[in-house]
Amino acid sequence: LLHEFGLALYVGATVIFIVVLSLAIHSALSPEKRVDVRHWAIGGGLVFPVVTLSALLVYSLSIGVALRPQAGRDALRIRVVGNQWWWEVRYESNERPPVVLANEVHIPVGRPVQLELATSDVIHSFWAPSLAGKVDMIPGRVNRLVIEANEPGVYRGQCAEYCGGQHAWMAFDVVVQSEREFRAWLAREARSARVAADPFLQWGREMFFRGKCQRCHRIRGSPANGVTGPDLTHVGSRRSLAAGTLRNHVGTMAGWIAGPQDVKPGNRMPDENLYTGQELRALAAWLESLE
Repeated sequence: LLHEFGLALYVGATVIFIVVLSLAIHSALSPEKRVDVRHWAIGGGLVFPVVTLSALLVYSLSIGVALRPQAGRDALRIRVVGNQWWWEVRYESNERPPVVLANEVHIPVGRPVQLELATSDVIHSFWAPSLAGKVDMIPGRVNRLVIEANEPGVYRGQCAEYCGGQHAWMAFDVVVQSEREFRAWLAREARSARVAADPFLQWGREMFFRGKCQRCHRIRGSPANGVTGPDLTHVGSRRSLAAGTLRNHVGTMAGWIAGPQDVKPGNRMPDENLYTGQELRALAAWLESLE
Protein backbone atom coordinates (compact mmCIF):
# COMPACT_ATOMS: atom_id res chain seq x y z
CA LEU A 1 0.00 0.00 0.00
CA LEU A 2 2.82 2.42 0.75
CA HIS A 3 4.32 1.64 -2.65
CA GLU A 4 0.99 2.37 -4.33
CA PHE A 5 0.61 5.62 -2.43
CA GLY A 6 4.12 6.74 -3.33
CA LEU A 7 3.52 5.86 -6.97
CA ALA A 8 0.29 7.87 -6.99
CA LEU A 9 2.10 10.91 -5.56
CA TYR A 10 4.89 10.68 -8.16
CA VAL A 11 2.45 10.28 -11.06
CA GLY A 12 0.28 13.14 -9.84
CA ALA A 13 3.28 15.45 -9.36
CA THR A 14 4.56 14.56 -12.85
CA VAL A 15 1.18 15.30 -14.48
CA ILE A 16 0.88 18.64 -12.69
CA PHE A 17 4.46 19.55 -13.65
CA ILE A 18 3.82 18.73 -17.32
CA VAL A 19 0.57 20.74 -17.40
CA VAL A 20 2.14 23.80 -15.76
CA LEU A 21 5.22 23.61 -17.98
CA SER A 22 3.06 23.24 -21.10
CA LEU A 23 1.03 26.31 -20.16
CA ALA A 24 4.21 28.29 -19.55
CA ILE A 25 5.67 27.30 -22.94
CA HIS A 26 2.36 28.00 -24.69
CA SER A 27 2.11 31.47 -23.17
CA ALA A 28 5.71 32.26 -24.11
CA LEU A 29 5.44 31.14 -27.76
CA SER A 30 1.87 32.20 -28.60
CA PRO A 31 1.07 35.68 -29.93
CA GLU A 32 -0.33 38.13 -27.45
CA LYS A 33 -4.06 37.99 -26.92
CA ARG A 34 -6.55 38.88 -24.25
CA VAL A 35 -7.45 36.16 -21.73
CA ASP A 36 -10.17 35.94 -19.15
CA VAL A 37 -8.12 36.46 -16.01
CA ARG A 38 -11.05 35.72 -13.75
CA HIS A 39 -11.64 32.27 -15.23
CA TRP A 40 -7.95 31.35 -15.05
CA ALA A 41 -7.68 32.57 -11.45
CA ILE A 42 -10.75 30.63 -10.30
CA GLY A 43 -10.04 27.51 -12.34
CA GLY A 44 -6.27 27.29 -11.89
CA GLY A 45 -5.90 28.98 -8.51
CA LEU A 46 -8.94 27.61 -6.69
CA VAL A 47 -10.82 24.74 -8.33
CA PHE A 48 -7.79 22.75 -9.53
CA PRO A 49 -5.83 22.74 -6.20
CA VAL A 50 -8.97 22.10 -4.12
CA VAL A 51 -10.00 19.10 -6.24
CA THR A 52 -6.44 17.70 -6.46
CA LEU A 53 -5.55 18.10 -2.79
CA SER A 54 -8.94 16.81 -1.63
CA ALA A 55 -8.49 13.66 -3.71
CA LEU A 56 -5.00 13.15 -2.28
CA LEU A 57 -6.27 13.70 1.26
CA VAL A 58 -9.05 11.13 0.93
CA TYR A 59 -6.67 8.64 -0.66
CA SER A 60 -3.96 9.14 1.99
CA LEU A 61 -6.48 8.76 4.83
CA SER A 62 -7.77 5.51 3.35
CA ILE A 63 -4.19 4.23 3.05
CA GLY A 64 -3.46 5.25 6.64
CA VAL A 65 -6.49 3.37 7.98
CA ALA A 66 -5.54 0.26 6.00
CA LEU A 67 -1.95 0.36 7.30
CA ARG A 68 -2.82 0.97 10.95
CA PRO A 69 -2.36 -2.16 13.12
CA GLN A 70 -5.50 -3.19 14.95
CA ALA A 71 -5.37 -4.26 18.60
CA GLY A 72 -7.95 -6.85 19.62
CA ARG A 73 -9.54 -7.12 23.03
CA ASP A 74 -6.87 -9.59 24.14
CA ALA A 75 -3.97 -7.50 22.82
CA LEU A 76 -0.93 -6.82 24.98
CA ARG A 77 -1.33 -3.41 26.60
CA ILE A 78 1.61 -1.42 27.92
CA ARG A 79 1.40 1.89 29.78
CA VAL A 80 4.25 4.32 29.12
CA VAL A 81 4.54 7.45 31.26
CA GLY A 82 6.86 10.30 30.31
CA ASN A 83 8.81 12.04 33.09
CA GLN A 84 11.53 14.68 33.09
CA TRP A 85 13.65 12.97 31.74
CA TRP A 86 12.94 9.24 31.67
CA TRP A 87 10.20 6.76 30.76
CA GLU A 88 8.22 4.52 33.11
CA VAL A 89 6.98 1.33 31.41
CA ARG A 90 4.24 -0.77 33.04
CA TYR A 91 2.84 -4.17 32.02
CA GLU A 92 -0.50 -4.54 33.77
CA SER A 93 -2.21 -7.92 34.22
CA ASN A 94 -5.08 -9.38 36.23
CA GLU A 95 -3.06 -12.55 36.76
CA ARG A 96 0.03 -11.07 38.44
CA PRO A 97 1.40 -7.86 39.97
CA PRO A 98 2.38 -5.20 37.42
CA VAL A 99 5.82 -5.44 35.84
CA VAL A 100 7.49 -2.03 36.01
CA LEU A 101 10.74 -0.97 34.38
CA ALA A 102 12.28 2.13 32.84
CA ASN A 103 13.43 3.30 29.42
CA GLU A 104 12.82 -0.03 27.66
CA VAL A 105 9.72 -1.40 25.96
CA HIS A 106 9.80 -5.14 25.23
CA ILE A 107 7.26 -6.48 22.73
CA PRO A 108 6.75 -9.76 20.85
CA VAL A 109 7.38 -9.84 17.10
CA GLY A 110 4.43 -10.01 14.71
CA ARG A 111 1.81 -9.10 17.30
CA PRO A 112 -0.10 -5.80 17.63
CA VAL A 113 0.63 -4.05 20.91
CA GLN A 114 -1.37 -1.15 22.30
CA LEU A 115 0.61 1.54 24.09
CA GLU A 116 -1.23 3.78 26.55
CA LEU A 117 0.75 7.01 26.60
CA ALA A 118 0.58 9.46 29.51
CA THR A 119 2.78 12.02 31.27
CA SER A 120 3.45 12.92 34.89
CA ASP A 121 4.54 16.51 34.23
CA VAL A 122 4.94 18.39 30.92
CA ILE A 123 4.13 17.43 27.32
CA HIS A 124 6.35 14.67 25.95
CA SER A 125 6.12 12.84 22.63
CA PHE A 126 6.67 9.11 22.12
CA TRP A 127 8.49 8.38 18.86
CA ALA A 128 9.99 5.12 17.63
CA PRO A 129 10.55 6.11 13.99
CA SER A 130 11.15 2.59 12.67
CA LEU A 131 7.85 1.39 14.13
CA ALA A 132 5.34 4.24 14.20
CA GLY A 133 4.82 7.98 14.04
CA LYS A 134 4.94 10.48 16.89
CA VAL A 135 2.19 10.61 19.51
CA ASP A 136 2.11 13.37 22.12
CA MET A 137 1.77 12.63 25.84
CA ILE A 138 -0.42 15.41 27.24
CA PRO A 139 -1.06 16.13 30.94
CA GLY A 140 -4.45 14.84 32.03
CA ARG A 141 -4.94 12.63 28.96
CA VAL A 142 -4.09 9.10 27.86
CA ASN A 143 -3.36 8.71 24.15
CA ARG A 144 -3.12 5.34 22.48
CA LEU A 145 -0.79 3.98 19.83
CA VAL A 146 -0.84 0.51 18.28
CA ILE A 147 2.52 -0.76 17.02
CA GLU A 148 3.55 -4.01 15.41
CA ALA A 149 7.12 -5.05 14.63
CA ASN A 150 7.79 -7.51 11.81
CA GLU A 151 11.39 -8.33 12.70
CA PRO A 152 13.18 -8.97 16.00
CA GLY A 153 15.78 -6.42 17.03
CA VAL A 154 16.36 -3.27 19.04
CA TYR A 155 14.70 -0.08 17.79
CA ARG A 156 15.72 3.27 19.24
CA GLY A 157 13.09 5.75 20.35
CA GLN A 158 13.23 9.37 21.42
CA CYS A 159 11.10 12.08 22.99
CA ALA A 160 10.04 14.23 20.04
CA GLU A 161 8.60 17.21 21.95
CA TYR A 162 10.89 19.67 23.73
CA CYS A 163 10.32 19.02 27.43
CA GLY A 164 13.18 20.78 29.19
CA GLY A 165 16.94 21.07 29.33
CA GLN A 166 17.68 17.34 29.00
CA HIS A 167 15.10 16.66 26.28
CA ALA A 168 17.79 15.43 23.89
CA TRP A 169 18.84 12.82 26.48
CA MET A 170 15.39 11.27 26.86
CA ALA A 171 15.68 8.15 24.74
CA PHE A 172 14.40 4.60 25.03
CA ASP A 173 14.77 1.21 23.34
CA VAL A 174 12.02 -0.96 21.91
CA VAL A 175 13.28 -4.54 22.18
CA VAL A 176 11.41 -6.87 19.81
CA GLN A 177 11.65 -10.55 20.73
CA SER A 178 10.15 -13.83 19.64
CA GLU A 179 6.98 -14.78 21.50
CA ARG A 180 8.86 -17.41 23.51
CA GLU A 181 11.68 -15.00 24.43
CA PHE A 182 9.20 -12.27 25.33
CA ARG A 183 7.21 -14.53 27.66
CA ALA A 184 10.39 -15.72 29.36
CA TRP A 185 11.57 -12.12 29.80
CA LEU A 186 8.21 -11.03 31.22
CA ALA A 187 8.22 -13.93 33.69
CA ARG A 188 11.71 -12.93 34.90
CA GLU A 189 10.68 -9.30 35.25
CA ALA A 190 7.66 -10.29 37.34
CA ARG A 191 9.87 -11.86 40.00
CA SER A 192 11.12 -9.99 43.03
CA ALA A 193 14.79 -9.07 43.32
CA ARG A 194 16.98 -12.01 44.22
CA VAL A 195 18.83 -12.14 47.54
CA ALA A 196 22.58 -11.70 47.13
CA ALA A 197 24.75 -14.50 48.56
CA ASP A 198 28.10 -12.81 47.97
CA PRO A 199 29.30 -10.77 51.01
CA PHE A 200 30.48 -7.90 48.81
CA LEU A 201 27.05 -7.64 47.18
CA GLN A 202 25.37 -7.87 50.59
CA TRP A 203 27.49 -4.94 51.67
CA GLY A 204 26.33 -3.03 48.60
CA ARG A 205 22.73 -3.70 49.56
CA GLU A 206 23.42 -2.28 53.02
CA MET A 207 24.83 0.86 51.38
CA PHE A 208 21.65 1.27 49.35
CA PHE A 209 19.53 1.41 52.49
CA ARG A 210 22.07 3.51 54.41
CA GLY A 211 21.63 6.31 51.91
CA LYS A 212 18.48 7.95 50.53
CA CYS A 213 18.01 5.67 47.51
CA GLN A 214 14.97 3.86 48.92
CA ARG A 215 13.07 7.14 49.30
CA CYS A 216 12.74 7.49 45.52
CA HIS A 217 13.22 3.98 44.11
CA ARG A 218 11.40 0.72 44.51
CA ILE A 219 12.94 -2.75 44.55
CA ARG A 220 10.34 -5.49 44.80
CA GLY A 221 11.16 -7.97 47.56
CA SER A 222 12.88 -5.31 49.67
CA PRO A 223 11.78 -2.44 51.96
CA ALA A 224 12.45 0.07 49.16
CA ASN A 225 9.07 1.42 47.99
CA GLY A 226 9.83 4.83 46.50
CA VAL A 227 7.84 6.00 43.49
CA THR A 228 9.60 9.21 42.44
CA GLY A 229 12.35 7.52 40.43
CA PRO A 230 12.54 4.39 38.26
CA ASP A 231 11.80 0.93 39.64
CA LEU A 232 15.19 -0.77 40.15
CA THR A 233 14.04 -4.37 40.73
CA HIS A 234 15.87 -5.61 37.61
CA VAL A 235 18.01 -2.57 36.79
CA GLY A 236 21.08 -4.71 36.03
CA SER A 237 19.39 -6.23 32.96
CA ARG A 238 18.69 -2.89 31.25
CA ARG A 239 20.63 -1.70 28.25
CA SER A 240 21.21 1.86 29.46
CA LEU A 241 21.09 4.23 32.42
CA ALA A 242 19.48 7.68 32.59
CA ALA A 243 17.23 7.10 29.53
CA GLY A 244 19.87 6.21 27.00
CA THR A 245 22.54 8.56 28.33
CA LEU A 246 24.98 5.87 29.54
CA ARG A 247 25.60 2.24 28.67
CA ASN A 248 24.71 0.12 31.67
CA HIS A 249 27.67 -1.49 33.45
CA VAL A 250 29.14 -1.31 36.94
CA GLY A 251 31.44 1.64 36.11
CA THR A 252 28.70 3.86 34.69
CA MET A 253 26.39 2.79 37.51
CA ALA A 254 28.89 4.05 40.09
CA GLY A 255 29.44 7.28 38.17
CA TRP A 256 25.72 7.89 37.85
CA ILE A 257 25.13 7.36 41.59
CA ALA A 258 28.00 9.65 42.55
CA GLY A 259 27.33 12.48 40.13
CA PRO A 260 23.98 12.41 38.29
CA GLN A 261 23.99 16.20 38.03
CA ASP A 262 27.33 16.04 36.20
CA VAL A 263 25.91 13.53 33.72
CA LYS A 264 22.41 14.95 33.26
CA PRO A 265 22.11 18.42 34.86
CA GLY A 266 18.70 19.33 36.22
CA ASN A 267 17.36 15.81 36.69
CA ARG A 268 15.64 14.97 39.97
CA MET A 269 18.35 12.66 41.32
CA PRO A 270 20.74 14.51 43.68
CA ASP A 271 24.48 13.89 43.78
CA GLU A 272 25.40 11.35 46.47
CA ASN A 273 28.49 12.24 48.50
CA LEU A 274 27.82 9.79 51.32
CA TYR A 275 29.90 6.84 50.14
CA THR A 276 33.60 6.07 50.09
CA GLY A 277 35.04 4.69 46.87
CA GLN A 278 34.83 1.08 48.09
CA GLU A 279 31.27 1.53 49.34
CA LEU A 280 30.25 3.05 46.02
CA ARG A 281 31.74 0.12 44.11
CA ALA A 282 29.86 -2.33 46.33
CA LEU A 283 26.58 -0.47 45.83
CA ALA A 284 27.05 -0.32 42.06
CA ALA A 285 27.97 -4.02 41.93
CA TRP A 286 24.83 -4.95 43.88
CA LEU A 287 22.57 -2.94 41.60
CA GLU A 288 24.24 -4.49 38.54
CA SER A 289 23.50 -7.92 40.02
CA LEU A 290 19.77 -7.23 39.97
CA GLU A 291 18.95 -8.95 36.72
